[in-house]
Amino acid sequence: MFESFCAQITSAKKRLNFEARMSIKTYTEECIKLPLNKILNGDCITIMDSLPAESIDLIFADPPYNLQLKGELHRPDHSKVDAVDNAWDQFDSFKTYDNFTDSWLTAARRILKPNGAIWVIGSYHNIFRVGASLQNKGFWILNDVIWRKSNPMPNFRGKRLTNAHETMIWASKSEGAKYTFNYEALKALNEGIQMRSDWVLPICNGNERLKNTKGEKAHPTQKPESLLHRILVGATNPDDVVLDPFFGTGTTGAVAKMLGREFIGIEKEQSYIEVAENRIKQIKKFDKEVLEVSTSKRSEPRVPFGQIIERGMLSPGEQLWSLNGRHKAKVRADGTLIGDDIKGSIHQVGAALEGAPSCNGWTYWGFRRDGKMVPIDILRQQIRSEVTL
Repeated sequence: MFESFCAQITSAKKRLNFEARMSIKTYTEECIKLPLNKILNGDCITIMDSLPAESIDLIFADPPYNLQLKGELHRPDHSKVDAVDNAWDQFDSFKTYDNFTDSWLTAARRILKPNGAIWVIGSYHNIFRVGASLQNKGFWILNDVIWRKSNPMPNFRGKRLTNAHETMIWASKSEGAKYTFNYEALKALNEGIQMRSDWVLPICNGNERLKNTKGEKAHPTQKPESLLHRILVGATNPDDVVLDPFFGTGTTGAVAKMLGREFIGIEKEQSYIEVAENRIKQIKKFDKEVLEVSTSKRSEPRVPFGQIIERGMLSPGEQLWSLNGRHKAKVRADGTLIGDDIKGSIHQVGAALEGAPSCNGWTYWGFRRDGKMVPIDILRQQIRSEVTL
């Protein structure tokens, strides 16, 4: 009976969450008319300016790095390194680059929802300039994340340290915004250990590295899917709208599709668009039941213990036992407990009985049903499952 009860709660929560997201998705598609799951060809600033204000949940941006390369780069065997020397990465001066950064960030901020967020990736060439612009525009920096490459390209000239990382800046639209952060999901990805701000992941290579019709790299700075997987699992929910203003060969779109997120890509180069469209067309979305991720209890609706009594789920005078078997207390009509001449909330009484500075009463107390000890937190979860978002 207890197992069936738990299964019903879990099923109800998933159904309500799905229905709420579907209503949001319907509103997005029918009222705002976003070009969902499409790649838009053109200038990212112009296209972002044409989109509805406050319509995007998350932006992932991989802008030109402005590498300022001087001449060709060769390996010790004199073979040429396929460096990033494309026209889209070349700017006349730092001022020109800064003006470009200010313009696209202004456009990006306008279309972000109030509780939206942005991730920008870069190298030492540009990320500090981007960071300053983010702050000047009113974004609130949450973390800088170091992507440590497990297989970086060596420094062939031997005149500098091997450049083995890139930096990502994660920022909310403003200070105090209620941005999405799936803390428990990232912790689960990291085998139960809190996710750190340094991520060790390989660069894109092997079969993941896309090629053009000539057998050459389709894009010089293609990002690995593992990087986007971690970002989207941690910072978005299913059906959220993710925009990438520098879409390239579509890593953001491919991962978004797999994870049940909507995407909008913007890209100037037609050759990249063709590769991205072909790539995304072959991607299959994961089944609905595996798209749910672990959520933080702090993000769930607050339920006072007194509500359990009001609804008759527990009765005044009913006995509660500590799950460690050491203590017991009686439920009072106002939702407080009394035990060993101690009166107070489920948290206060538990802390006093244990001689501890604090206690989470929801995970400390249990009640008996059908000869089994049941945590009172089960009752809280039942109420939460009934709350529509």
